[in-house]
Amino acid sequence: MTRSQQVKAVESVLRGTPAVPGVAAAPAIRPNPRGQIDARSGVVAESDRASELSALRDAAEIVAGRLRARAEASTGAAAEVLAANAAMAADRGWVGAAEKLIAAGAAAPAAATAATEQFAEMFSKLGGLMAERVTDLRDVCDRVVAELLGLPEPGVPTPERPSILIARDLAPADTAGLDPTRILGLATTLGGATSHTAIIARQLGIPCVVAVSGLDDVPAGADLLVDGASGTVTVDPDPVVAEAAVADSRATAARNASWIGPGATSDGHRVGILANVQDGAGARAAAATPAEGIGLFRTELCFLDRDTEPSAQEQARIYREVLDAYPAAKVVVRTLDAGSDKPLRFADHPDEANPALGVRGIRIAARDSGILERQLDAIATAAEGRETPPMVMAPMIATVGEARSFATQVRARGLIAGVMIEVPAAALLAEALLAEVDFVSIGTNDLAQYTMAADRMSPDLAALTDPWQPAVLTLVARTAAAGRQAGKPVGVCGEAAADPLLACVLAGLGVTSLSAASPAVAGVGAQLSAVSLADCEAAAASVLAATDPDDARARARRILR
Repeated sequence: MTRSQQVKAVESVLRGTPAVPGVAAAPAIRPNPRGQIDARSGVVAESDRASELSALRDAAEIVAGRLRARAEASTGAAAEVLAANAAMAADRGWVGAAEKLIAAGAAAPAAATAATEQFAEMFSKLGGLMAERVTDLRDVCDRVVAELLGLPEPGVPTPERPSILIARDLAPADTAGLDPTRILGLATTLGGATSHTAIIARQLGIPCVVAVSGLDDVPAGADLLVDGASGTVTVDPDPVVAEAAVADSRATAARNASWIGPGATSDGHRVGILANVQDGAGARAAAATPAEGIGLFRTELCFLDRDTEPSAQEQARIYREVLDAYPAAKVVVRTLDAGSDKPLRFADHPDEANPALGVRGIRIAARDSGILERQLDAIATAAEGRETPPMVMAPMIATVGEARSFATQVRARGLIAGVMIEVPAAALLAEALLAEVDFVSIGTNDLAQYTMAADRMSPDLAALTDPWQPAVLTLVARTAAAGRQAGKPVGVCGEAAADPLLACVLAGLGVTSLSAASPAVAGVGAQLSAVSLADCEAAAASVLAATDPDDARARARRILR
């Protein structure tokens, strides 16, 4: 290879944030362009405004219905995101803003677009998780406008041959509908390792890299090699190199598929390998994997897209489906984690300047204790007859008093009490919190965001919210040490647990269980089984001495591989 060829080869490698491990090589495709509507055009006569209003309402309800149907056919994070988008399509505030514009003379498509931009500007100013919803909102608007104009629903095309999807950003509704046999890899310019796109891609098992610098300049049809573990996208790769990389990735996948559990290092140190689920279908799918139980049951799904709170009886039926998938195994239920980007229509959420730091998680109970009480009643009802009572944990705990109050309510119903470590204050008070509860589980997505004071959805800040950040792992280590001292379990249920290499580091820090999306379970278990506890501990110690995420990854690889 000549010097000029070497330079070209180096320049053809684009770097981003690793999101979902795996390697794929295929031609690139891009999403279909979305229609643009001039909000200043489409003025209608006063006599036609009633029909425009009716058309808008019908189109919004049709789109909401489609998204609800997709949510019901999906599981996990995809179901949650689709349900939230369905609620957005039917949102009275957004529809009402468009209706006012129609009443002033705007045509329905132009009114929907203008109303969307009003809300997008407001969400962007709020920042944090609310800013994340701008992509979702515009996606909903595009679908409504397409319905109004009689056009095909926008989104990702179905390629004629297996391809790698590249985009500036993807709406969760698009990501949730991807076919892993057709879309072999995914890369985006925006997003972070814990964005909805990355989380859904992990659930689907699609190698993914986000926050890729220079990706906007890559044309459709270019040959690409995506490495979701290293966070690279190679444009026009050497075919022999690409073929070898894919073959090696497939061999690793085959080894992972042969792992049957239980979770342990090569020298027999036990680490529970559990699954994150969101509904009965997801729990049954997890039961078909080597997952030993459920480390995170997100209960938000039955609350979203509802004008009224589901009854305790309805909740109990939903929870029982999940418990029945693992009748004698560990099941950890997280109480309602709404608020912020997932507001409840019936909970009277306040208008907040920064919802990510506002009334969410356990803080909802401070405003309306009945919601938590009825949910705990429903969990207890669903658990009747089980030999092993479910473990129930509260999100967004920040004080010892919150933990004590929650534990009292949980234990009064014969359940096992725990809390999530998502707020740095909770990690710093881990010893005191563990004196009040029976276990803790670390949510690394929010812990990274709050520790680094960085919106996890910002591509400019993706390096800061990387779970390999030494500051984040230092808080994990502190929490794990508190668990060892108290003799109580410390799990990790954030996206960090789905990274096989980081999972070994977490085990070395003293974490007792790892919970990830079902498709990631075998990879985590297989990687853990290939290394000793001493190796994990050595890697953990080295990582804590790192200065940045890349340094941390490199240190772990040198010891564990």
